[in-house]
Amino acid sequence: MPRYAILEHDYPVVHWDFLLEADQVLQTWRLAAPPAVGQVISAVSLPAHRRLYLDYEGPVSGNRGQVVRWDAGVFTWLSREQDRLAVQLDGHRLHGMAALERVQDDAWSFLFTPSEK
Repeated sequence: MPRYAILEHDYPVVHWDFLLEADQVLQTWRLAAPPAVGQVISAVSLPAHRRLYLDYEGPVSGNRGQVVRWDAGVFTWLSREQDRLAVQLDGHRLHGMAALERVQDDAWSFLFTPSEK
């Protein structure tokens, strides 16, 4: 099962990196806020990150601050289209569906919906 991680990153301003394992890289989006139930969060797609960030905490090269793991786990692809994707997360904090939808260019929206118990 592919893995995901959400890293709190303090550079250049505090944000959260949402990382999804896809082939040999991590598809990555910068979230303006941590995932919260029912809250639409603005996101920006970033270049693919190296897989080492699934397990990494600490300083980022080039004096680009620090990252701390906010959540991590495994996920299942629910849909994977060019302008919209959805995954089922099973992590330490999050259990439910995360959906990303392109607003324009590199701008996306992120929405988390918890699983029903």
